[in-house]
Amino acid sequence: MAANAATLAQQGFRSLRHLSPPKLGLFAAASSSLSFSSAHSSSPTSLSGGLRQGVATSVSFNPTGNFEFSIDDDQDTSKAPPPLPPTEGRFEIVIDNDIIKRLDISPVHELMGVEDATDNSSIGTETKDVLERTVGFTINYEREDPLDPRELSEFGDIRLWFVRLDSAYPWLPVALDWRAGELARYAAMLVPHQMSMRLGIVFNPEALELFVMKKVFTVYNWLKHNNVPKPRLKTSDMARMLGFGIGDELFDLIDSK
Repeated sequence: MAANAATLAQQGFRSLRHLSPPKLGLFAAASSSLSFSSAHSSSPTSLSGGLRQGVATSVSFNPTGNFEFSIDDDQDTSKAPPPLPPTEGRFEIVIDNDIIKRLDISPVHELMGVEDATDNSSIGTETKDVLERTVGFTINYEREDPLDPRELSEFGDIRLWFVRLDSAYPWLPVALDWRAGELARYAAMLVPHQMSMRLGIVFNPEALELFVMKKVFTVYNWLKHNNVPKPRLKTSDMARMLGFGIGDELFDLIDSK
């Protein structure tokens, strides 16, 4: 029985390396902007965008697990279109250095209509409104050194704030403004990655896979708990935005317990 369950789970979760992922923006808040530029293949899939000091910044998912990059690699890479603008009318979470330093997630509490995140299974704000209008972040972060070239996802204090947020609202990824790249930026805050001069940020593939699977379990249960229509479709769409496909077999297995 255990072996059958494991087989079903493996069949239900599969990497979409042979499918073209959707165009997906990433960093709209920084001086560079990132989006998907190609489908998964044996070489890393680049999410490349704007230039900073002559170096193309990008985010990649590397299914081969090869992180041996040359710092002087000048190979040309195709440039992806800039990310789409924020969805009109979306909920905006504005954070700055002070909020980040204090690990203050009260702006999110206010948005969700709760006093704290003790019970994050339900929110005061209409769930339908949150999912339809979506949620985005405005990060007003002042660097100590104005010439610091790091992206926002490379600052430890920012990442720690997102870790705090994710622990309080683990279902939040399903409500983010995917089309404007908020889901990809959220993942970059939480998933280990390395830097490449040519490819920019390269996700650790196993870490990304674990992140996506955890969110699949969390989001699917939250959607069902809140009686949101088509929870399987919404959960699958979220995973697909990060390059992974979820089969019905996995959802059947979850529902059987």
